[in-house]
Amino acid sequence: MKQRPRKPQVPRPAEETLRHVISELILDEPLSAREISVRAHLMEKDVYSHLEHIRHSLHAAGSHLEVTAAECRSCGFVFSKRDRLTPPGKCPVCRCESIFEPLFTIRKREVRAP
Repeated sequence: MKQRPRKPQVPRPAEETLRHVISELILDEPLSAREISVRAHLMEKDVYSHLEHIRHSLHAAGSHLEVTAAECRSCGFVFSKRDRLTPPGKCPVCRCESIFEPLFTIRKREVRAP
């Protein structure tokens, strides 16, 4: 079976890196890694490494990566103490593997008045 030739990919502008694209997507809008991968046109497993880097670089910019914790669909257990960005494999309470994905968003740090 013959394959059609692929269209050449148009490279992104130099100032528009994947991490900038991801940062713009999740700025004040919570998205899961799957939604980010669809919108940014990259594999879901690559999103997590980019998010980890974004988390570290945002600290210097005065913002932070807010993670809405994953939750078990069966019993409602919330993975609030989890530091890793990847979703858990199964619930420690009921052992169910059906889990809502964590959501990611970028929030500006609020300056506290003395």
